[in-house]
Amino acid sequence: MFPLENGMIKKSLTEFFEDFLYKESLFVDRGVLLPSYTPGTIYYRDNEINKIASILAPALKQEKPSNLFVYGNTGTGKTLTVKNVINNMGELAKGKNIPLKIIYINCKLKRVADTEYRLIAKLASFFGKTIPPTGLPTDEVYKVFYAAVEKEKCVVLVVLDEMDQLIKKAGDNILYNLTRINEELQNSQVSLVGISNDTMFIENIDIRVKSSLSEEEVLFSPYNAVEIQNILRERSLKAFKENIIEQGVIEKCAAYVARENGDARKAIGLLRVSGEIAERAKSGTVTTDHIDEAEERLEKEKIFDIIKTQPKQFQAVLFSIFSVKDKNLLAYTGEIYGFYEKLCFKIGLRPLTQRRISDIIREFELMGIINTKTISKGRYGRTREITLVVSSSVLPLTKKILEEELVLG
Repeated sequence: MFPLENGMIKKSLTEFFEDFLYKESLFVDRGVLLPSYTPGTIYYRDNEINKIASILAPALKQEKPSNLFVYGNTGTGKTLTVKNVINNMGELAKGKNIPLKIIYINCKLKRVADTEYRLIAKLASFFGKTIPPTGLPTDEVYKVFYAAVEKEKCVVLVVLDEMDQLIKKAGDNILYNLTRINEELQNSQVSLVGISNDTMFIENIDIRVKSSLSEEEVLFSPYNAVEIQNILRERSLKAFKENIIEQGVIEKCAAYVARENGDARKAIGLLRVSGEIAERAKSGTVTTDHIDEAEERLEKEKIFDIIKTQPKQFQAVLFSIFSVKDKNLLAYTGEIYGFYEKLCFKIGLRPLTQRRISDIIREFELMGIINTKTISKGRYGRTREITLVVSSSVLPLTKKILEEELVLG
């Protein structure tokens, strides 16, 4: 695109950026389609908003609310809805001088909630306490946190987003310790609000921990195609100039996502990337062809990012799924585990248990790579039928990357 002669690259880049600066954009506000955007109205979640609000409302009267767990697939509005409720509570409490403290932590962020020590240190920091990254016994960090909470004389809502990631990294004992804190407090009370994409993770924690939680639950069901279409139309009106979106684009974008898991966040991202592709192609409108190109691009980025960032055991399971699917129309967990065991022997990896492999398969489903369906085999028990969600166009390169990562061939 740019000449390589001395002095020419700089000139060409300058011209390119000047052209870009003065070129008319298809967008009015691209930010409306970014994940960080918070809409003024949350559509199709009135029941969930009301239920969460009613569970947490006692905190405004200085009463401890029940611990709350919010579940649902990615992109179903869980975080958006919880933040909407707690932000409203926070504003009301501030205006009326109600002693309520709300803490929100995303447990997926590195060096925030990857160990019990770091999470409690982070919680303590919201009360003005500085704890060194390492060096203190964990019990001592808890004491600092407990003392800070007690001194505050308030109800504390601790919102842990991606809570399943916390349990995976730090273990479930941390939940037990956080729920038992109220036994040591006289002037303050703490309630937990957990948000998770994994609807099953709470079933796998220690029975003692589960008993101490005594939680209430709110389940977010996936958006259907019509709901996603309406969400996209509302966003597109704010994001694009008039008459930029061609007929059928919104419908196709919604259909792509609805057939997988009703992820509104993915649908919005797909529309944004389609607009960017159209703009770079100097097209005056966004067409269904741009949707196709954007879908393939996002699919590749997602699957390649997952492959590169997952540990060897995950890569081995994913390669086993792809390999079994290559040979059979249908793939079942038993066949995949058999292939996986042989693969581990070949590459010198210690095989995990079949139950752990089932957990990993469920995680791949949460990532949107596969779909599973539980099949009853009568007196032989149950198995899961596995189908691929990823586009067939990215499979050959995906397998090649997995082979390189696992040093096969």
